[in-house]
Amino acid sequence: MMPASTLPACPVETTLSLVGNKWVVLILRDLFTGTKRFGELKKSLEPISQKVLTQQLRHMEEKGIVHREVYPQVPPKVEYSLTELGWSLQPIVMSMSDWGRWYQTLEQ
Repeated sequence: MMPASTLPACPVETTLSLVGNKWVVLILRDLFTGTKRFGELKKSLEPISQKVLTQQLRHMEEKGIVHREVYPQVPPKVEYSLTELGWSLQPIVMSMSDWGRWYQTLEQ
């Protein structure tokens, strides 16, 4: 997590610094349904590249949103799940989903 002294003064800007990226929000959406392996996330998020997915997951892990579990086996098994902080973002993403659903009705 960021030390409070490095956070933006505006709370909206603080939130955007964590989830203001399309891929982060979509990764959250997928992890709200449970723990996922890298390949499952990549398939769900097509056309995301492996590099971008790796970068986003690392960023989310650094910020304390995602937990990465590595299992010592061959081939390596890595699973991603939400931390308590990650789960606290669920109401925000659900509000975005509700708004998007409402907006889609306007476009019909």
